[in-house]
Amino acid sequence: MSAAPFQPHAAMIRQVSFAGLSAARRARKLGAGRVLARPAAGRQALAVLALWGLLSGPALAQALGGMDPVSLRDAGRPVGGDAAISTHWKGHEWRFSNDANRAAFEANPGAYAPGFGGNCPVALADGQRHPGEPQYFVVLNGTVYLAGSASARERLRREPAILDLAARAWKKQSR
Repeated sequence: MSAAPFQPHAAMIRQVSFAGLSAARRARKLGAGRVLARPAAGRQALAVLALWGLLSGPALAQALGGMDPVSLRDAGRPVGGDAAISTHWKGHEWRFSNDANRAAFEANPGAYAPGFGGNCPVALADGQRHPGEPQYFVVLNGTVYLAGSASARERLRREPAILDLAARAWKKQSR
């Protein structure tokens, strides 16, 4: 004799529905919003938010595309960081190529983090604000700056006075 496919019994459906309805009524009495008034919808919304956080969180929070910030300033060249050698600062994960670089960063993160929050100084000087790219970094006066393109990097190297204009614009935009 083969097993029949599962068919929920009508009494079971009523019982589950009644439990959900009772929970919804209690939630309304407590002043809960629409999401809590419909427990299934609330759970589904929370599950979607949790999944989105898991999938997008680390990718959004990685600084410098995973490059080692200490190598940019001290070695003058980009070196990929290791996820196992990382730290968190100002909402971003910073990766390093070795423990010594991580220790140096943790001792003084402001010395290694890009100026203007990683925004392109040339764009700031021109009245715009957009993120720079780690591959177009420039070290001027001991600070790492991220230009938005190869031409912006060359312009910044030729005209370091752009930094003064960018600093004024950054101050206005950061208020």
